[in-house]
Amino acid sequence: MQILISISSKRSKIGRKPAAAMERSLLSRFFVLSNTSPLFTSSMTSGVNLSKYLKSTGQFRQRNLQIGRNFRCLCTVSVSEPASPDISSSSVKKRIVSGVQPTGSIHLGNYLGAIKNWIALQNIYETLFFIVDLHAITLPYDTQQLSKATRDTAALYLACGVDTSKASVFVQSHVRAHVELMWLLSSATPIGWLNRMIQFKEKSRKAGDENVGVALLTYPVLMASDILLYQSDFVPVGEDQKQHLELTRELAERVNYLFGGRKWKKLGGRGGAIFKVPEPLIPPAGARVMSLTDGLSKMSKSAPSDQSRINLLDPKDVIANKIKRCKTDSFPGLEFDNPERPECNNLLSVYQVITGKTKQEIAEECQDMNWGTFKIVLTDALIDHLHPIQVRYGEIMSDPAYLDDILAEGASKASAVADVTLNNVYQAMGFLRRRV
Repeated sequence: MQILISISSKRSKIGRKPAAAMERSLLSRFFVLSNTSPLFTSSMTSGVNLSKYLKSTGQFRQRNLQIGRNFRCLCTVSVSEPASPDISSSSVKKRIVSGVQPTGSIHLGNYLGAIKNWIALQNIYETLFFIVDLHAITLPYDTQQLSKATRDTAALYLACGVDTSKASVFVQSHVRAHVELMWLLSSATPIGWLNRMIQFKEKSRKAGDENVGVALLTYPVLMASDILLYQSDFVPVGEDQKQHLELTRELAERVNYLFGGRKWKKLGGRGGAIFKVPEPLIPPAGARVMSLTDGLSKMSKSAPSDQSRINLLDPKDVIANKIKRCKTDSFPGLEFDNPERPECNNLLSVYQVITGKTKQEIAEECQDMNWGTFKIVLTDALIDHLHPIQVRYGEIMSDPAYLDDILAEGASKASAVADVTLNNVYQAMGFLRRRV
């Protein structure tokens, strides 16, 4: 599950998009997250057609929103090399939330697409990184492995460089507000929006109706809850996940219109918008790591062959063997951005992000290499980069009490933020206030 984004500094009026914020170039300011954050793995096949809703309410400014083949992002995204982030003089930091599912092994795609970018994000933003175990049960899973996989994922967060003095690390199910808010949001989510989600269509078709639970359909509402609960300003997402985030944005605006503003104030609340409407942050490089066996498919935990991915905990000999056997082509030399050479572009991109070199430097270094030479160079770079992560992971797992304390502290900090939002939603929706 992957994964959180950037939002405007000014709160918009109920039912209106912060147009200036959306027109702001996000990528030129920061390097973000990516593809395998389970929070954002789904996208929509066809447009969420809001025209009838917009016209009937008369409250929203109608926009040209098309989801799918002709999808237009509501923000300007630059794919140039990221500049140093512009740190506001304000003492209040923007907030980013993201997470990864504890299913399967954390692989290079999870790391380069999401976790590695968190290390830079935590130095600039208020960050909350959680293990999205509630998302992990939308399809059949191994109950004996869920708890272990959750701890493994948390340990890898820390081993990769997440600093708990800067970021809160916690388990999704340890903050019960996620599930409570999901139920409240479900009452305001049109079923048509969920029926259009491509993940539900694809996975239900593969698994069969008898093996698909309702949770797979309502998964996007839980994702929205994960983001809106913390009043997230930014959500790091991959290029292929912007559509999924758009549902969260539209749901936030819908709830703000239905229950916010003067309606909320009459019930004793502060009035105005209940939720911030988050913006996407998309990385220019390394965001979409592809399979080692098919350069046109994402590196995935669910792929049947382990040969298709490099797991962060793979031993040296396994990494060497996987790179040695990975799919290549018969073209001479190596180059970026040739549509006829997806595997070449993928492997060069991985090498670029792992080494920290520029695209131009990699292009010049590798242009005359053959595959045999480059595979050795890439293997050595991967082993050198992953070795300290593997060592640190072993140290963390050898001290269970330390990890438990980290997760408990993270859940406590997250709950303090989440409970404020949840109580506001209960109040705005007219529930009887509970005496404490």
